Amino acid sequence: MIPIVYPGHFQIKREIENGSDSQRTTVKNIISQVKAKGDEALFLFTEQLDGAKLDILQVSEEEIEAAFAEVDEEFVEALREAAQRIRHYHEKQKQNSWFDPEADGTILGQLIQPLEKVGIYVPGGSAAYPSSVLMNAIPAQVAGVGEIVMTTPPQANGSIYAPTLVAARIAGVDTIFKVGGAQAIAALAFGTPSIPAVDKVVGPGNIYVALAKQEVYGQVDIDSIAGPSEIVVIADETANPIYVAADLLSQAEHDPMSSAVLLTPSVTLAEQVAIHLEKQCAQLPRKVIAQSALQDYGAICLTKDVEEAITISNRLAPEHLELMVAEPWNYLSKVKHAGAVFLGANSPEPIGDYFAGPNHVLPTHGTARFFSALDVSHFMKKTSVISYSREALMRDGQKVIKLAQAEGLDAHANSIQVRLAED
Repeated sequence: MIPIVYPGHFQIKREIENGSDSQRTTVKNIISQVKAKGDEALFLFTEQLDGAKLDILQVSEEEIEAAFAEVDEEFVEALREAAQRIRHYHEKQKQNSWFDPEADGTILGQLIQPLEKVGIYVPGGSAAYPSSVLMNAIPAQVAGVGEIVMTTPPQANGSIYAPTLVAARIAGVDTIFKVGGAQAIAALAFGTPSIPAVDKVVGPGNIYVALAKQEVYGQVDIDSIAGPSEIVVIADETANPIYVAADLLSQAEHDPMSSAVLLTPSVTLAEQVAIHLEKQCAQLPRKVIAQSALQDYGAICLTKDVEEAITISNRLAPEHLELMVAEPWNYLSKVKHAGAVFLGANSPEPIGDYFAGPNHVLPTHGTARFFSALDVSHFMKKTSVISYSREALMRDGQKVIKLAQAEGLDAHANSIQVRLAED
């Protein structure tokens, strides 16, 4: 089910769906219709694409209360505690504006301010993950975003998946709208009579959502275009093969294109993990998906030692990296590229997905080389502040003129010269 190879033959395949010309044309048409017709287009596309005929787009307070009554109380409590941990972690990421006064009276600084409005897209149906609502909304709330708007596609009867509504209320979402797909992204980017235009759109979605986010980027900011989920487990002979197999499957069950890789110097562990993958996968409701992912995008690679395993992992720059070795903290400094690192046998990847506190919105497809996990800073913007004193202007003015003239920008130079000429 999963190949066992040596580094010389190890070549992991990872793919991102980029969409067809037909899909791009469809998305552009949807965006154009929403810009031109506003809510009318949203009602039309919601009926055509989701099978729901709506009279109003916004979720009511009564619907949210009904959602709480529908879900299990233990689920609500688990969600509340997860939200507390996520909020506590992200509170540590907050930054403050700063100002640096100089002796001559000059003051330089930086204003750090939250975005005014943020839109969160939440998929519907089987792809609806309440945990993602928390991970996207809470950092925005901690940042101080003035208004958090959520869109999610309705079911055919016009209702919204109850756990999604519960998560939105717990996370502090201000308003929720029953709109999905490319039309939701267009509404958030350009605004309609019902849905306010926002400054940034975050959240996962299908290919039409991804293409729509690409199209509206520049009108609004976006988080990223995420690829299939990934996990790399680096394990030595001390690792429990049952744990390793379970953790690889935790990502393989996401999508047939998910990548699950074990890097280990232990032949014995490699063989045992392969056996346990077969056993555990056979018991999974999503076993067909997991089997396909392991066969096409998974591998067990036998390395010379743990150091070589880390070198290979750094080349992959995985979304999730587990260090299932005897002394994981000894190796953390050698990890250069990973969305999130999980240290030791008691830190399986799902604890980060749901509960630990760090964000589970992570860079995929090797982009951990230059991207980072979603955090509070993604919902803030920075503005430079310059207040020059007269003394400083007189001191530096001729230097600025020289630099401006070297670039052929005489009006720049003159802006300084007219001030120096007063003395």
